[in-house]
Order: sequence, then structure tokens, then C-alpha cells
Amino acid sequence: SRKAKLDDMNKKKQETEQFTKDINSMKAKIKKLKPEYENYSKLFHSKAEVEGLYQTLSVFAGRNDLVISKIVKKPIESVLKSQALAKASGKKAKKSKKGKKNQTKSAKNIAYYKIPVEFEINGNFIGYIKFKRALSLSNKMLNFDKESIQVVKGDSTGTIKVNGSLTIVGLPD
Repeated sequence: SRKAKLDDMNKKKQETEQFTKDINSMKAKIKKLKPEYENYSKLFHSKAEVEGLYQTLSVFAGRNDLVISKIVKKPIESVLKSQALAKASGKKAKKSKKGKKNQTKSAKNIAYYKIPVEFEINGNFIGYIKFKRALSLSNKMLNFDKESIQVVKGDSTGTIKVNGSLTIVGLPD
């Protein structure tokens, strides 16, 4: 019975060593993947991250066999805190009659920025649905404002062409 206990103890030591190695390798994988996760999982974009949006869209499009044929950033729109509060409460924001002296104060009153982007994507419909789902699962604040999906005529594979615009939301830096 002692020999059986000794064999069992040695077997459990080997298993413990293997589990420790597995834990260490998983920790290394997590450490390697964490910067990529953090890059794609922040809620709001900074002004510097807008270029990262192009990469994010390209990655998700590539995973779903889509081709982004056009992506154009439009001028950034600032939304004042008063406008954001009025929108949240369902009221119309009062227009400011402030002069140029108070424009620097209004810069401090910016709640967030809306960064519109126009795009054109080609591929199949299922891939586009998967693309939009992947975007929705990321923690980035992104709104599809307009999209038009058209089937490419004369193509028997069911290729579609999507034109649209989306808006990303960025906090003031």
C-alpha cells in the first residue's frame, strides 16, 4: 500500500509540474494578447486613434472576406455639453450668442467629438453581417448613420456593394 501511495504521490507531482507549465504558458499568451485587446476595446476614441479605426475596420473586413474600397474621414464635429444634455433630456439646445472672447471657454465645454467617416465595402452579404457583428462586439463607440446595400448586377456569386457613413465618438484629449 505504501508503494501505491508513493506512485500516486509521484504521479501527482508530475501533474502539478505540468499544470504549472501550462499556467505559465497561458500567462505569457495573455500578456502577449492584452495590448491587442486593449487597443480594440476602449469605449471612446482619442483623436490619435482615428487612424487605428482604419486598421480595425480592415482587420474585421479581412476576417470576413470583405474589401474596403473607400474610407474617407470627414471634418470633426464638436458637441458642447449643453447640446449633449439637451439631447439626453429630449429638448433642443439653445444657440449661443457668445462673442469671440468666450470661444476659448466653449472649448472647455466640449462634451465629445463626432468623427464622421464615409465608407464603401465590397463582398458577400453574410460576410458584411459578420463584419458588423464583430464591430458591435468591440467596445468602441461607433454608430452607423447611413448605409446602402446593393447587389452587384451580373455577378452570380451574390456580391454586394455597401456605401454608407458611420460616426465614431471621441472624447476631448
